[in-house]
Amino acid sequence: MTPGSNDPPDGGNWARELDELHSREALAENMGGDEKVRRQHDRGKLDVRRRIDLLLDAGSFHEIGKIAGTPTYDDEGNLVDLRASNFVFGRGRIDDRTVVVAADDFTVRGGAADASIITKQIAAEQMALELRLPLVRLIDGTGGGGSVKTLDSDPKKQSENSAGSYGRGARTYVPANPGWEHVVANLATVPVVALCLGPVAGLGAARAVSSHYSVMVKGLSQLFVAGPPVVNRLGLEEVDKESLGGSRIHTRNGAVDAEVGSEEEAFEHACRFLSYLPSSIHELPGRGPVTDDPERTDDSLLDVVPRDRRHVYRMRDIVESVFDQGSFFEIGARFGRSAITGLARLDGWPVAVLAGDPYHYGGGWTADASQKVVRFVDLAETFHLPVVHLVDNPGFVIGSEAERAATIRHGSRALAAVYQATVPWCSILVRKAFGVAGAAHSPAHRFQYRYAWPSGDWGSLPVEGG
Repeated sequence: MTPGSNDPPDGGNWARELDELHSREALAENMGGDEKVRRQHDRGKLDVRRRIDLLLDAGSFHEIGKIAGTPTYDDEGNLVDLRASNFVFGRGRIDDRTVVVAADDFTVRGGAADASIITKQIAAEQMALELRLPLVRLIDGTGGGGSVKTLDSDPKKQSENSAGSYGRGARTYVPANPGWEHVVANLATVPVVALCLGPVAGLGAARAVSSHYSVMVKGLSQLFVAGPPVVNRLGLEEVDKESLGGSRIHTRNGAVDAEVGSEEEAFEHACRFLSYLPSSIHELPGRGPVTDDPERTDDSLLDVVPRDRRHVYRMRDIVESVFDQGSFFEIGARFGRSAITGLARLDGWPVAVLAGDPYHYGGGWTADASQKVVRFVDLAETFHLPVVHLVDNPGFVIGSEAERAATIRHGSRALAAVYQATVPWCSILVRKAFGVAGAAHSPAHRFQYRYAWPSGDWGSLPVEGG
């Protein structure tokens, strides 16, 4: 038998090569090096490996592609250093359920792309899609096509660079997002959570908002198409990171779903969100612990809705009472505030909760609220969550500002989302249901559960407006 070209020299074993692999793995643990890791911590940020440890069940992380990076050898061909890839991914467990975690390492080139990052990002998305596993992205940096600083005009180095290494060699490329088809496919297949854990720009920002649930850390996270240096250099305006893309901005414009006070709180939100959803569209949501008596009554509901229609009330008090106590998880609380959206449980079973908030426009749907409803109903439809709608909607908001915001267009799209829904639907008319927006209380052409509290009031127009 003729020895192959890959056989070890002199008929020996593969110990040297295996030792190098183990050395690469050990060097990868250093991330960007002691100095850059220290700077990461000095900014109040956790390093990528600590983040993964805190997110996942203890000891459950199995990393993939750990040895990817740029090695340095001495004159004898011995490995002396490794600049690790700035993207860490693999599988692990959250509450004993397998997930894929994909994390940027800001200590290596600020999270911007290098020769291996794009293939690792694609592999992470493919893994979640093909194995039908929830995906959690820990985003810290651009995660994009790298920097012009990586361009190299040396012909010898150009020839050494892979033709697929975006941004390397003395060339640029027509913009494309390799692997974006997997990002899109995941939105229709598996739960995707994105945690913004630092400044997030460009493609990193696109990855953050291309998710089912996204979180920013107050004061630590910013999100923008391009950061302050670019904006200020163009003379458009003078901004800093917070004024341009802080969490206060993006949780109020609908780009991001939640604002939290710490990275640890962001991990808790991710875990809780996933607890209501199946691992993929190929499963049904699982029943959680039954912690509340389904026969429980609550006398406070007798007077929570005032008899005087001019007086408002707290819809969230009704939500907390009706569903399993402590189970309501609100999504998008600071955007489209006349509509309340979130996940909860009934006798342990996950449901999607939609409700009107009379403290904002009397519960009337604005353009923002309508967009919020579309996204939420689509989430429920994608992951087979029954919808419970606590209705208090006097109609679409009216006036010149509402017309400039194209409220009727966005509102009609919300109506379409409701009528396209095929999941079980239960509506409780708590107070008002009027006009075209009132018709969005349920997909009326289908079998549905529809109940009215004695305070229910409905029609084509309120008497005052007729």
